[in-house]
Amino acid sequence: MKVAVFSCKPYDKRTLEAATQNSSDVELFFFESRLSSETVSLANGFDAISCFVNDDLSRDILEQLSTFGIKAVALRCAGYNNVDLYCAKALAIPVFHVPDYSPTSVAEHAVALILTLNRKIHRAYHRVKEGNFALEGLMGFNLEGKTVGCIGTGRIGQAFCRIMAGFGCRVICYDLAPNDELIEYGAEYVDLETLYADSDIISLHCPLNASTHHLINKTSLDKMKNGVMIINTSRGALVNAQEAIDGLYNGKIGHLGLDVYEQEGKFFFEDMSDHIIYDSVFQLLLTFPNVIVTGHQGYFTDIALRHIADTTLENLAQLNDAPEHFLRELTNKH
Repeated sequence: MKVAVFSCKPYDKRTLEAATQNSSDVELFFFESRLSSETVSLANGFDAISCFVNDDLSRDILEQLSTFGIKAVALRCAGYNNVDLYCAKALAIPVFHVPDYSPTSVAEHAVALILTLNRKIHRAYHRVKEGNFALEGLMGFNLEGKTVGCIGTGRIGQAFCRIMAGFGCRVICYDLAPNDELIEYGAEYVDLETLYADSDIISLHCPLNASTHHLINKTSLDKMKNGVMIINTSRGALVNAQEAIDGLYNGKIGHLGLDVYEQEGKFFFEDMSDHIIYDSVFQLLLTFPNVIVTGHQGYFTDIALRHIADTTLENLAQLNDAPEHFLRELTNKH
């Protein structure tokens, strides 16, 4: 099977090549370009493609892939909001994802953002390098006893809740399907209104869909405590960035940690240090001392990359083993 791998960085290539050392069934061809209307022609002549979070798998792209004879799409991520699954199912193109690459990697990154924002590690680091050891302006708060709200308790959300419980926090959750193990662990499931009102820290671990798009907006912010900390390591469009900025200005948001951004596809995963980033909202976010933005690196650990590579190849192998079962993983749910 010949597979075109899009959005492939050097670290992706290394882990994927290592995973294919003992396999002769799959031959990978690597493209650093994102899949888009401009690059979709690169997929012509391949049997399948592998994509990442910001590749375009909308209807037009999928229809072109179908004309090329593409037999499958193997996502190297858990989220699939960039895929028109209904179109994929209609075209009989199976879509696979990696639902469990390393939940703790993203959960730990969310906690790292909380600790950095709270104890102002980013500011202290630069002060000390400049010989400034003054503590004024660096005061944080104890996590023990704080109420942490977790929206979404899938694998990542569960890992996050367990970590925060270890700090001595009261953990409250919202999810359409409560997890009994978390309840036994001491977490409480509440409605969104209660979570907004009671939480000192809110961390987002839910998928992006029509019901969660811009979940954090002026209306939801108005229901939260003044000075609330908001963490998003899930998908950028869960947060209305402009209304979050308004919340930063008026003090409703005391700290904001983002590993994702709604318009990140324009520049995330690239070295933009010699370029102007033409996004005034993003640039404004970077000016706040109580905001930290990282470039979608929550998943980026050695274990997670190896698991992504292994699972991607296992997903592709299913086509060789049982090609008649073409509606797999995601498409069989839609």
